Amino acid sequence: MSDGQPETDAQPKTDAQPTADARRPAPAPLSPSPEPLSPGTACPAHPGGGPPHRLAPGGPGRAAADARLREAGPVVPVLLPGEVPAVAVTRHEALRAMLAHPEVAKNACHFTALHDGTVPPGWPLALFATIEGMTTADGADHRRLRGLVTQAFTGRRVAALRPRIAELTAGLLDALPRAADADGTVDLRRHFAYPLPMSVICELLGVDAALRDRLHELSNVIVSTAGTAAEVLAVNREITALLTEVAEARRADPGDDLTSALLAAQEEDGDRLSAPELVGTLLSLTVAGHETTLNLISNAVRALCTDRGQLELVRNGRATWDDVVEETLRYDSPVAHFPFRYPVRDLEIGGILVPRGTPMLASYSAAGRDPDAYGADADRFDVTRRPAARHLSFGHGAHYCLGAPLARLEATVALQALFTRYPTLDLAVPDAELPAHPSPVSNGIQVLPVRLTC
Repeated sequence: MSDGQPETDAQPKTDAQPTADARRPAPAPLSPSPEPLSPGTACPAHPGGGPPHRLAPGGPGRAAADARLREAGPVVPVLLPGEVPAVAVTRHEALRAMLAHPEVAKNACHFTALHDGTVPPGWPLALFATIEGMTTADGADHRRLRGLVTQAFTGRRVAALRPRIAELTAGLLDALPRAADADGTVDLRRHFAYPLPMSVICELLGVDAALRDRLHELSNVIVSTAGTAAEVLAVNREITALLTEVAEARRADPGDDLTSALLAAQEEDGDRLSAPELVGTLLSLTVAGHETTLNLISNAVRALCTDRGQLELVRNGRATWDDVVEETLRYDSPVAHFPFRYPVRDLEIGGILVPRGTPMLASYSAAGRDPDAYGADADRFDVTRRPAARHLSFGHGAHYCLGAPLARLEATVALQALFTRYPTLDLAVPDAELPAHPSPVSNGIQVLPVRLTC
C-alpha cells in the first residue's frame, strides 16, 4: 500500500540533510563493495549504462511502458520528477529478492541524493523518503512501530468489520441512481470506489467525517508528481495540521479507534512513539488505507466491464470474487512504482550491480505482468489463473502491507454487491479514454463513468 510523509518545521526539509534521530541510529559502516561485474551487467544507474527511462504517468499506456521497462532488464535506470536518477526493479524474481534483501534499507539516511544537493527543494517524492514511521524504519525501529499498528489489522479484527463494510457498501449503492447525470451516467470512482475505503479507514482512525474529503484531496496531491514546489510544501503543512487536529481531538475525547490507542501508548511510554512518528503513522494509514483500495476497486470494474466473459465466469461459479481481486492485484496493481528502498552497499540485484544509496522503486505494475512468472499470457486478465508465483502487489518480507486483509475484504464485498445490484453495469466510455491519475506511484484513473443499466 502507498505511503507519504508531511514536511513540517520539526521534520527534515527536502533541501537539507535530515537531523539525527536517537530512535534511528546512523547506519553501521558499509561493507566493501563486491567485485565489479562484467561491463554488460554494470549497474544502469552509472553514467554510460544507457539512457534512463521516464516513468509513464499512468492509464492505458502504462502496460506498454511497463513492458518496455521489463524488456530493458530486471533493474532499469529511470528519471524521477526533478531529474532525480533512480532504478526501477521490474521483474518478479528480482523484485521479490529486493523486497526481502537484508542489505536493502528503508531509512532515508541511506539516500545519497537527498543529502548531496541533487534533490531539489520542494521535491514531491521527498514525502515518501522522509516519513517518520514504520514505512521508512529498519530493524528494531520498524518492529517497534509496526507492532503499535498491528493490533488494528489482525485477521479477527478485520473479519469483524465485514458487517460495517457491507452496510456502507449498501448505502453507497442505494445512492448511485441519485448521483447519476440526466443520461444515466455516474462517476463510480467519486460516488463508490472512493467513499467506501475512505469511510472505513477514517472510522478505524477516529477521523471526523467533515475532514474526509479534504484529506482525500490532499492525499491525491501527495501521490501525484504534478504540483509545484510551493504547492507540495503547502499541502504538506495543511495535511500535517489536519492530522494533528485529529490527534488532539482523540486526545481530548478518546474512543475505540487506532488513533486513541496510539495516543495511549505514547502517554504510557513516550519512548514508544514520538510526536512526528504519530503524525507520520496517521498520514501513512490515511493515504494507504484508501488510495490503494480505491484503485483496486476501480481497476477491477474496468477489467470486468472490458472483458465481460470474465464476469460470467464468476456468475456461473467457475471463479470467485476473491479470484477477481487477486487477478486484479496482479494484472493492474493499485500501485505502479513505489518509492523508496536503498542498498546499504554496492549490491547485486537481479544480476545487476546497484551502487549504495541509489533510490530503488518497487515496480509492482511491471512485475505483475512478468511473463517469466505468469506465462506468455501475462498481459491477459484471467480470473481462473492459478499462477505458481504469488503476486507482489502488497509487497514481500518485513514490510509486507499490514492492510492487505482489509483491502481484500473491502474490494471483495464492494465488487460482489455492485454487480449483484447492477448486473448490467458497464463503462460509459471506452477504457482507453479514461484519464489517468498523473502519478508514477498511483495506478488509477481520475474518473470512472459508468451506466448502471443498459
